[in-house]
Amino acid sequence: MSRILILDDDPHILRTLEIMLHGDGHDTWSMPDAEAALEFLESQNVDIALVDLQLPGMSGLEFLKKLRDLHRDTDAIIITAHGSIESAVDAMKEGAFDYLTKPFTPEQVRHRIARVEQVRGYRSEVSGLRRRLGETPYATEFVTASPDVRHVLELARTVADTDTSILITGESGTGKGLLARMIHTWSPRTKGPFAVVDCTSFQETLLESELFGHKKGAFTGAVADKPGKVETADKGTLFLDEIGEVPLTLQGKLLRLIEEKTFERLGDPAARTIDARIIAATNRDLDEMVADGAFRKDLFYRLNVVELTLPPLRRRAEDITLLAHRFLMEYNKAHGRQVESFGDDVQAFFLTHAWPGNVRELSNVVERAVLVCPGRTVRLEHLPARLLPEKGGQPQPGDIMTLAVMEETLIRKALGLGLAMEDTAGILGIDPSTLYRKKKKLGM
Repeated sequence: MSRILILDDDPHILRTLEIMLHGDGHDTWSMPDAEAALEFLESQNVDIALVDLQLPGMSGLEFLKKLRDLHRDTDAIIITAHGSIESAVDAMKEGAFDYLTKPFTPEQVRHRIARVEQVRGYRSEVSGLRRRLGETPYATEFVTASPDVRHVLELARTVADTDTSILITGESGTGKGLLARMIHTWSPRTKGPFAVVDCTSFQETLLESELFGHKKGAFTGAVADKPGKVETADKGTLFLDEIGEVPLTLQGKLLRLIEEKTFERLGDPAARTIDARIIAATNRDLDEMVADGAFRKDLFYRLNVVELTLPPLRRRAEDITLLAHRFLMEYNKAHGRQVESFGDDVQAFFLTHAWPGNVRELSNVVERAVLVCPGRTVRLEHLPARLLPEKGGQPQPGDIMTLAVMEETLIRKALGLGLAMEDTAGILGIDPSTLYRKKKKLGM
């Protein structure tokens, strides 16, 4: 059964469709105008939207354009008057799946809903097959020759069959999410769900709702009870990506979830229990955040039972060429190209570039090169211009080293002087305890 939004300014049509579809077992929500529907969709996802083209205020066609940008996975069925077929065609061009002309029968509605559900099922099957076949580069395994990364993978496999909490640290783009999925796959919970919460993608109230769910009326737009990702993860794994972005007000609730396996939905005092393994990831220095009072010490210790740190790509020189060739092969296959190699200048650039975006950046650079290269060999001119500024020209964003990279470079240079830690910290202008903490984080 599907989650269906009905958008029509005719209360008779709204009520008729709602009764019929709810009777067929679907979850339904009715909206009289596009503005109300968009507000609703800020906190809810639906599978199918039945949209009347003639609406007060924002038209159905304008709503479709916004729906396509907000929720690309939602399929829309247009409702239009018999004499407005041209409008329906315009809507199909904007991504609508199908259309209904007024007056319509219940069987016509059911037929179109069934068609959408059938196609959505096919999409899900294809997506699953692609994941199992590993068609997406770097999506199902770590390609590495780095001893440091291999050590992390060995440790991850060792603790995968336990239920202990794991904290994965490392810069953005190093593969923290991939490692979390691999741990889930290696664990006894592999047949259970793997629920992901990106803690950077929501405002505080919405993040709490995304995590714990909410009761109808808990906040504006909460028109129905909704389970959160915590409940979705029951019998499986809950992955909290970028845990360092969680506000202090929510950290206490996460601590209780980890310690007692209990929680409450937003607006509902009834306690609920789950059985889920917690894996968290961050690109921030939680030690430093704890020292600054921005992250709870007790939550940090609960999460950090086992810490797995993925090194940045610039410290995995043996992986750069290996990954670049892997991406070349995979993107040739994905885009039907026949690019065979990288020029010597490109390979030299790959080994000297700082890769602030790590593996994700390398993947994007290679994909672009495969798409724009007209021949069999990737040359420097096929790489993004921002990475290769002209000599003597204005500095480009790609020329500027990130603060994290600059800090690491300075620390390594200072430690290379061979002085006592207190003296080295004095040169850097930081406290010796801070230097010890940063040295540990960098694996030095």
